[in-house]
Amino acid sequence: MNKKKQEVVLANDMQIDENAIFERVSEIIENRKSRATTYANSEITLMFWEIGRYVNSVILDSKRAAYGKRIVATLSQQLQDKYGSSFELTNIRRMLRFADEFTDYEIVATLSPQLSWSHIVELLPLPTIEAKLFYAKDIVNRRLGIRELRKQISRKAYERQEIANSQLSEASSIPFNVFKDPYLLDILDLKENFLEADLEKAVLAELEKFILEFGQGFTFVERQKRMIIGDEDIVLDLLFYHRILKRLVAVELKIGVFKAAYKGQMELYLKWLDKHERQEGEEAPIGLILCATANREKIELLEMDRAGIAVAEYWTHLPPKNEFEAKIKTILLEAQERLERRKLLSGSKIQKQIDYFYETKDS
Repeated sequence: MNKKKQEVVLANDMQIDENAIFERVSEIIENRKSRATTYANSEITLMFWEIGRYVNSVILDSKRAAYGKRIVATLSQQLQDKYGSSFELTNIRRMLRFADEFTDYEIVATLSPQLSWSHIVELLPLPTIEAKLFYAKDIVNRRLGIRELRKQISRKAYERQEIANSQLSEASSIPFNVFKDPYLLDILDLKENFLEADLEKAVLAELEKFILEFGQGFTFVERQKRMIIGDEDIVLDLLFYHRILKRLVAVELKIGVFKAAYKGQMELYLKWLDKHERQEGEEAPIGLILCATANREKIELLEMDRAGIAVAEYWTHLPPKNEFEAKIKTILLEAQERLERRKLLSGSKIQKQIDYFYETKDS
């Protein structure tokens, strides 16, 4: 115990401060309990992965699907008899799938201290390994619990990021995996016929929720950022800083349909910020224009991403679940089709780096 803590424990009359002892011992217990829980979760996840990998290898070696199913069913019953319900057939099958889809032990070892088996169970039904790794990274970075993870999955966070990524060209000045499209601003509880000022006030009133929707790394800097150019004052709606990318992010809020004139306005903001606000060691500022409706084909023709500008829609009210999922799926398919057309026209091999736990490599 250091000198300061000794002084806390010992009162002026040299009597032992019992409350201070209790508080310090409680602190030690809570610290160690937290570490023990993390360690236990990690070992359980690694154990289930190792079981899945071993059983998968036995089944593959047998080359008989029916025989493999019988092996798994028998093994499950034997393990339940000895170790309990954690090894029921459904969970054994999850272990097999976990090991089959997460083949890289290093990735599993990186995830295991942060992801409980309950997290893994939520990730397994997702359709692609990229989606699984996207949410896994989000869990790690933002310490998401099961409820928040389910919310992010149901709100299609991965698909909305993919829509935004698909709008970036090979010559884009905007990094991948930064923005989403659309943004779901139902969290702001805006009434009908709101104005831009109402939208801005709602964002500031619910800033924590807004940044959670934006994603990891964003920090609020300023609202109504005043810029003096010659004898003219211009004002940017919102200014953020991205701690991971080390750059300013200018955000403009528009209540109507996207207009081509917005490009020039944002370019002016970015040039001013680059000249007057950018600090040594920072990357060039980038911009995001949020519109109620975005004509994605027009945006593509304007090549705004080359100028460091992204455009995304925001939705202040969500349709019913089935309609919402169908709408996101349609937007994503259309975005992917436009990306494929760009590749064919330019002869480009645009390849997105998947910065979740590994990066794709050029073949």
